[in-house]
Amino acid sequence: MKRTASPKLGAYAGLAALGLLAALVLGRPELAVLATPFALVLFAGLLAAREPEIRVALELDRERAVEGEIVTITVDLHAGTPIERLELHLELVDGETPLTLRLAWDEERTIELQARCKRWGGHLVGELFLRAHDRLDLFGYEGTLDRRQPLKIYPRAEELRSLVTPLETQVFTGNQVARTKGEGIEFADLRRYAYGDSLRRINWRASARRSELWVNEMHPERNTDVIVFLDTFVEAREEDESTLDVAVRAAATLADRYLKRKDRVGLISFGGYLNWLLPGSGLIQLYRIVDSLLDTEIILSYAWKGVDVIPPRTLPPKALIFAVTPLLDERAVTTLIDLRARGFDLAVLEVSPVAFASAATGEQEELAHRLWRLKRDALRARYQRFGVPVVEWQEGEPLEGALAEVGAFRRQARYSRV
Repeated sequence: MKRTASPKLGAYAGLAALGLLAALVLGRPELAVLATPFALVLFAGLLAAREPEIRVALELDRERAVEGEIVTITVDLHAGTPIERLELHLELVDGETPLTLRLAWDEERTIELQARCKRWGGHLVGELFLRAHDRLDLFGYEGTLDRRQPLKIYPRAEELRSLVTPLETQVFTGNQVARTKGEGIEFADLRRYAYGDSLRRINWRASARRSELWVNEMHPERNTDVIVFLDTFVEAREEDESTLDVAVRAAATLADRYLKRKDRVGLISFGGYLNWLLPGSGLIQLYRIVDSLLDTEIILSYAWKGVDVIPPRTLPPKALIFAVTPLLDERAVTTLIDLRARGFDLAVLEVSPVAFASAATGEQEELAHRLWRLKRDALRARYQRFGVPVVEWQEGEPLEGALAEVGAFRRQARYSRV
């Protein structure tokens, strides 16, 4: 620890020196008597000055938490020497926490602190700044201890009961009813009995009415491939909240719900740098996706990027591409249109930046804001002409309602083609 002199030391030294000097110059011994207490305090402080001995250990009650949860930090202190006043500053996930305490000789003390996890991401918690003072407060001892522990804060999940159903299914078993016919439990149609059909598939009521054997045809239960496309080119921010924060929560929720439905889910983080995860299933895939989302950040880049930079393996055929984007960067807008032009099933969840835009204060600013809103409406209409549903979603609104709008658009588009 680094030793520093307090302002009291300089003041006492100046008063003692001034009193003794004045006593010699003026020949007034009473001035020396007045300066004696300050000199004695200085002598006692210099004689007793010694660097404090202290050991600090820090521990978190867990390594993973969800936004909004409380994490307990335990700090164990052991003083090898008495410390009159110890100032402890601990950097937590929700800010700095200052503490002041007094430790006796060979005293051990345990302090428990609680911190609220405000924002998702990877954090290192436990950097300590210590400042100790002696009994006379003439010297201070400062030092920094690195007791940081990793803490992963996962984005909180949105309430979601139903999902957007992909247009096509894959060949593996899942919970999604396929449009094709095969072995399953969902009724599809009736047909005449053919040699080799299982007796369990005979529909006896239909056979009795028609005086010949008829069998049931079923829809098999298959899984689907879902690619969560996260736009990380730019963000709209206001204070501690941004469109990226909202988008990451939505992406994590979609990945969790689709994986629980036994679908395969992949991730494409498309922005200043490209990050991707191949489609997979199971709990391990969920942890991979969420851990990848924790590293998401906005990287400023002016380089043009298109669909050609995305590895082909990350976009399997018949996959549903669910884009989560604020629709603020032309590169992401063009890439999504190119994906649709290549025949991919695409749905767009627009994380609205309108709530993060500053309120118009003048007539010109209000006009510019209205023109910006009209431009965004024209962009949505452009997507809809390509058959792509675009749903505007804001923080605080139920994600369930936004996905219901996507399903309604797809049903309406299917009926209009018929």
